[in-house]
Amino acid sequence: MHRELTAKFGLLWYENPLCGLDTKTLAKLAATRAELLRDRYDDTPPQIVSALSFGFWIALLGPGGQSPFSGRANYEMTLWRPALFKAFPHKRISRKAAHAPLDYLRVFRNRIAHHEPIFNRHLARDYESILEVTGWICPATRDWIAHHSRVGEVLDARYNDPAPEI
Repeated sequence: MHRELTAKFGLLWYENPLCGLDTKTLAKLAATRAELLRDRYDDTPPQIVSALSFGFWIALLGPGGQSPFSGRANYEMTLWRPALFKAFPHKRISRKAAHAPLDYLRVFRNRIAHHEPIFNRHLARDYESILEVTGWICPATRDWIAHHSRVGEVLDARYNDPAPEI
């Protein structure tokens, strides 16, 4: 997404008013920059991009919120159509259709990161969703993950183990 925004709006795309970023996004960027500087890192594009949360990037696929300049930001027109659709070159997809599964994976990732139980989820479906979204970006990477991952094997063992004897 950074690559495509850079191609359209320049390396400092997040400072370009033509992006039409909403107030919340601009605040997240400002907080990220302040945190980098506080921790004695440069606030260069590579540092900023790596410091931004997964949720930040998913929010760029949302509709946009309150704009500091013009009422309501319209991410469909300012981000998706001119740039972000190109971040998913192997899937012709709408912004809304891209946002939904990525936001689902964001929630899943946060559950894991916060050590919440995921045992009652349909983990095979979660894994398939990860592979599907990866394939939108790079089918070779999706295939590499599928080939090298043990997730399917672990899930098969979990579902095929007999119930423990009591």
